[in-house]
Amino acid sequence: MATDAEVRPDLPARQFDALLDAANEGPGVQFDGLYVHRGAEDYDRLGGYTLGTPEEERTNLSESEFHAAAAARAEYVTNWYFWRHVVGGAERRGGVEGDAPRHHRRAFLRWVERADDGDQTVPERYAALAGGVSREWGQLRVTATLGPAGERRYELRHVDDADASLDDLDAFDDPLAARDVATYDEKGRYRPLKTAPTLRSGWVIRNLDQRAVVQAVDAFYPATIANWNLERAGELDVSHWDETAERQTGIYDVVDELSGDAVDRIAESCCVDSQCLKRRMWDENEETELGPERGEGIFPCREPCSLVIAAARKWTTLEREEPRTYEFELTPSEKEQLEEIVDAVADGRIDEIREADVYDGANRYRARYLRAKRFDEEGNLSGTPTEPDGADAGGGSGGDASESGEADGDEAEPAE
Repeated sequence: MATDAEVRPDLPARQFDALLDAANEGPGVQFDGLYVHRGAEDYDRLGGYTLGTPEEERTNLSESEFHAAAAARAEYVTNWYFWRHVVGGAERRGGVEGDAPRHHRRAFLRWVERADDGDQTVPERYAALAGGVSREWGQLRVTATLGPAGERRYELRHVDDADASLDDLDAFDDPLAARDVATYDEKGRYRPLKTAPTLRSGWVIRNLDQRAVVQAVDAFYPATIANWNLERAGELDVSHWDETAERQTGIYDVVDELSGDAVDRIAESCCVDSQCLKRRMWDENEETELGPERGEGIFPCREPCSLVIAAARKWTTLEREEPRTYEFELTPSEKEQLEEIVDAVADGRIDEIREADVYDGANRYRARYLRAKRFDEEGNLSGTPTEPDGADAGGGSGGDASESGEADGDEAEPAE
């Protein structure tokens, strides 16, 4: 790790002038261990200047002495200037500058460099930033580094590429490149859910300033920074299933029929860590919690997303069906194989099963053999039709008039 002297930044004239103005015209500065005021107290601006840090305090300084003291503690001054005048969003409480409520960008950037952990002085933080400070946000690795005058630069890459050389990655400097990177998975398939754990690797977006990095993160994971910060402040507005389902219109109006165990199954199907990186905060309603685990994600899910609502429309029609009893002839191994196939599809591991691995029940050749043996030419298992009497009850498709293509203009609400 670099020493304090090795990372002590330059003190540009504009930064000292801003500090001087704060001492002369304002209530002074109290921020991240730096305190500055003019006079005997921070409300008395008639005497000399005071500049203090955890390392030392200098008082009754002339303006030239004040400048020399500030230059000697440039890391504190440049740090204050960056957060006060570059990032913004500061609010004075009890004489100390802190984060203004709902200033999500500032809160996120301070989290990235662990500025509020409280166990490092500014020089120690600068020494860490010189080598890069990284945090994980979903499948993103966010790294903050230090510029020559205390400004921060940021880099984004996939967590799986943490140790990859830049030469081995597709490099971008435009934060909007995040939109293209986030659109398709490793196999070129469209990603309808941006917070699914399917973000492709092999890229880096670098040289981002404090606004651009937040813009890029929002492109990867929309609204996650804002919702994360609102949750930290106890202000996250959660919309539970009943409330969200009730406000659906058009072809999605039917989803409010689902309740109880069906909503549990929805959460288990869509809202666990293997399917979504958000941490579910919504339940059936304020009084009724859902059974499945909420997830371990750092950013919260405040309401059922549009993908869940769209899937729930299909599940609503399926739940309307009455159960029937069918008789199939299967060997014990064939029954277990059908269970393995369902598990493999549900867990998304079909592509992981090698063609030569015929001991896996979901192996392609095993499945084709089972189909050849147990399915008739119409695709009926054991030759048993879904409607044995030939009646067209619509039960096999789970469809109804609301699933026609005439309502293409309807969209699920909400979409994040």
